[in-house]
Amino acid sequence: MPYLGSEDTVKDLRRALSNPNVQSEPLRYRNTILKVIRVMSQGVDVSGLFTEMVKACATVDIVQKKLVYVFLCSYATLNPELSLLVINTLRKDCQDPNPMVRSLALRNMTNLRLPSLVEYVEQPLMEGLKDRAACVRRVAVLGWAKLHNLQSPSEIDATVVNELYSLLRDSDPVVVVNCLRALEEILKEEGGVAVNKSIAHHLLNRLKEMDVWGQCEVLRVLQRYQPQSDDELFDILSLLDQLLVSPHPLVMAATLSLFFSLCCRLPAVCHAALERVRAPLLAACGSVSREMRFAALCHIQLLLRSVPGLMGAQYKRFFCGYAEPAFIKQRKMQVLVELVNDDNVAMLLDELKGYCTDVNADTAQAAISAIGQIGRSYSDRCVEILTELLALKQEHITSAVVQTICDLVWVCPQCSDTVCVALEGCEETLQDSQGKQALLWLLGIYGEKISSAPYTLEGFIDGIRSEASVGVKMELLTASMRLFLQRPAETQDMLGRLLHYCIDEETDMCVRDQALLYYRLLACGVNSTRSLLQGRRSDPSLGLLIGCPAEPISQWAASFNTLGPLMQGAAETASPSRGQCHHAAVGELPALLTCGSADAALPGGSDLSVVAPLSLSTAPGLSPQDFERMWSQKPEGADTAEDGEQDCVWLEQQLQTSAVPHCSPQSLQAAMQLVNIQVLAFTPPSTLPWRVYLYTHTKCGDSDSTLILGELLYTGETNQRTVSEGAEGGGADEEEEEEQRATRPDRNQLSGKEAELREVKVTVKQQPGDERALKGLLSILATVLHTLSSEED
Repeated sequence: MPYLGSEDTVKDLRRALSNPNVQSEPLRYRNTILKVIRVMSQGVDVSGLFTEMVKACATVDIVQKKLVYVFLCSYATLNPELSLLVINTLRKDCQDPNPMVRSLALRNMTNLRLPSLVEYVEQPLMEGLKDRAACVRRVAVLGWAKLHNLQSPSEIDATVVNELYSLLRDSDPVVVVNCLRALEEILKEEGGVAVNKSIAHHLLNRLKEMDVWGQCEVLRVLQRYQPQSDDELFDILSLLDQLLVSPHPLVMAATLSLFFSLCCRLPAVCHAALERVRAPLLAACGSVSREMRFAALCHIQLLLRSVPGLMGAQYKRFFCGYAEPAFIKQRKMQVLVELVNDDNVAMLLDELKGYCTDVNADTAQAAISAIGQIGRSYSDRCVEILTELLALKQEHITSAVVQTICDLVWVCPQCSDTVCVALEGCEETLQDSQGKQALLWLLGIYGEKISSAPYTLEGFIDGIRSEASVGVKMELLTASMRLFLQRPAETQDMLGRLLHYCIDEETDMCVRDQALLYYRLLACGVNSTRSLLQGRRSDPSLGLLIGCPAEPISQWAASFNTLGPLMQGAAETASPSRGQCHHAAVGELPALLTCGSADAALPGGSDLSVVAPLSLSTAPGLSPQDFERMWSQKPEGADTAEDGEQDCVWLEQQLQTSAVPHCSPQSLQAAMQLVNIQVLAFTPPSTLPWRVYLYTHTKCGDSDSTLILGELLYTGETNQRTVSEGAEGGGADEEEEEEQRATRPDRNQLSGKEAELREVKVTVKQQPGDERALKGLLSILATVLHTLSSEED
């Protein structure tokens, strides 16, 4: 906003610039021009001095020229007609013997950015491309990019493009880099610079002469080039090897991104490159710049998706410093969750426990959440820490702990007994709505194990008139209904008062409608209410396979060295850690496990051949909570059913196998991962019923991708078959079978004529429905189970 008195200031400056006495003294004249620039920077409109400043640019004083050009470039768009007056002076300066004057004139001719002046600028720019001074060539190359923005794409001059391509071999490295940037801008519609073998090798050989920004630009452009042979590829990788350990994080990241582009079909080379960049990444995590540290931590999280143990030995480098900002502390804790294992879990938990009492509430809550994520693998230790934190009686700590426990018991129901004891009395500390909702959910689900649950709910019901959160009221209704089904005598009266208030006095329609729903549901009978509110729970004997499968590098390579990792970190922290999954060694599976197999048949005679090639993928990942929510919608009473929406299909199939119910869960998971099927949960080996939950994404032919959830179930039924020379032996009654089983030698000692076959029930849910993909998945599952059985034999 112009200052008061600006008109008088402009008049004084005009008089000074027009005064012959001032113009006769170069130093005084320069100081007057400097005052104009100073006033202009303060917000005063000095566009009225344009004519006087145009006259001032006719000088041999370079400092004065620079000041005048700053003014002219700022006000040229407001005075396009008067700007023509300065063109002659600029064109004359382009012929000056001083290269600094020539480059300054060229730069400001293009900075005027007036379409009407394009015809006057083209000739000096073309001459500037052939100038003997490198500084002039640098400015001229970028000038063509600026000029391109003033023209339509159809007016691209092929002569200029060819000249810029020839300058890629200029002796000055800055000119080379500027040519790349200019060609990228001019040829944007055509996809940018076309990189052939000759250009690629020339740029690679010039890398050492360039500065950091130039190297990053060249490495980015080289991602478009694909070597024509393996020998050429490895020659290029040898040239880039030293840049992987560059002390500049920008160069290291750009080089690694180029490695991913060149070696997309060589995962072993990509993993070796990741090992090489470990030290530079750790050095970037200790950078003075907070922004650099944050970016390095985000990219480390990205790398850990494919190499979980990459930073395992250096986990102490991610301990938080006292003076570090909260956003870096929180990101470091997310990395620590990825690095936890049996050897360091005790130390990591002690470190995270110290962060739980941080003065910053967000940092403390992030530490508690990190402990909860580790608790999916080490539930006993983490529950012990969480219960100790409840004793601190701090509002934000108690709220975060209750929310973390709520998530933890969802995936680890075996720790619910310990949690229920620790929840006694924590309602007095809770003040925020999220913590209250989590506590109410726990009281509704595990109210029968918490002795004070009815009294706690009664306190919430008595204070419902002063409760402002709609979410708390709705969760209170659900928790009261669930507790009524478990402990009706203690809850009936308070439930009636709650329903009466919510139906007659509550102003929020969502709460009122939910209360009416529960009231009418109770009128239908307790059994109907129980079937709706008390659905199937997680089996406490189910153990969760913590850890997502190691993702292929190609899945995230395109987002490396971009802003993508900085924006994805928060969403990914909710997913299970990848550092906890221990894969047992499994023998080589036969070629039948190839997902593209078109004619795989089920053991036992069921033919589920696939018409089109089938591909499986574990991405995008599915959390245990989402899996249980989607799986619990299974229709009751039908072996094969389709729901009413026609986009979700249920199918059950009996498969015969021999040893799978006795194999280790890790072996089964490792085998499934070979065909891109993710195992989520399992029962311990040799327990009945034996159950495994899994999921995958399928794509059959040209069809769209579908999500398939699956369950393997073995209830203990066995079929005893003895294969002799061309005939099968008859069955025996139960007593004879038990007697034979007691005297039968170990199955590994059998000669192969006798086999014990088990009926494993496979239930799959597909959404949306695709019959070919569904049959293909069943065929692959049958092959995996049959192969594992063969390995056991």
